[in-house]
Parts: sequence; structure tokens; C-alpha cells
Amino acid sequence: MIVKTLAAIKQQGGYVEKPGVWTSTRYLLRADEVGFTLTQTTFAAGQSLEMEYKHHIEANLVIAGQARVTDVNSGAEYMIGPGDMYTLDKHDRHRLEAISDLRLVCVFTPALTGAETHDADGSYPIL
Repeated sequence: MIVKTLAAIKQQGGYVEKPGVWTSTRYLLRADEVGFTLTQTTFAAGQSLEMEYKHHIEANLVIAGQARVTDVNSGAEYMIGPGDMYTLDKHDRHRLEAISDLRLVCVFTPALTGAETHDADGSYPIL
């Protein structure tokens, strides 16, 4: 069984933030050997980020807040709120715009190491 407290995650470097923009709390990573990554991510109201995960599938569950997710290739827009989810099952290039403060629970596969950062094109490399 794996049990982690938020305090321990922060102490071990699993909490990353860009103050006033976003936070990422990495609960499960590759080193935990469960085959996926579990994070909690927040975006401040008004923030917009374009991303593409070329090597990972990501599923997102909205816990709080409102956002617009845009499929960059098709232009399709989706308004999402608490209880809604979206999954980037085809490595979709997308834009996430936080209408209000947003809190997501995110699952990635394959699992992330935790050291990934977004490249210039908004994607994560495989580490």
C-alpha cells in the first residue's frame, strides 16, 4: 500500500508551482511502480496554456472551477466544470483556459518521472 501526505510530497520535491499561474502535486510517479502517474493540478483564473503530450495519454477530472478546452487541430471547444472530464487519447494538441480558479485530478500513462517540463511546443519529452 502506498500512502503519501501532502506535507511529505512537498518535502520530497513532488510539488511544483509557477506562483499565480499553476501548481502540480505529483502523488504517484514512475518510481512508485504502479504504471501511471496521478497528479492534482491547479490553474489560476485567466490562465491559458497550449499543450500536447506526444508520448503520454492524459485523463483529467475537474474537481472545482470552470474552463474551456480547445482541440487546436479541429477548433472544437468544450466548456467543462466540476464532475466533467476530458482525455487526450490521441495525443491531442489542446489549449486549456481557466475561466475561474481550476482544480484537476490528472492521470498519465505511461507514468512520468516527475522531472518532465513542457518543451517549447508544449509537450513532455520521454525521460
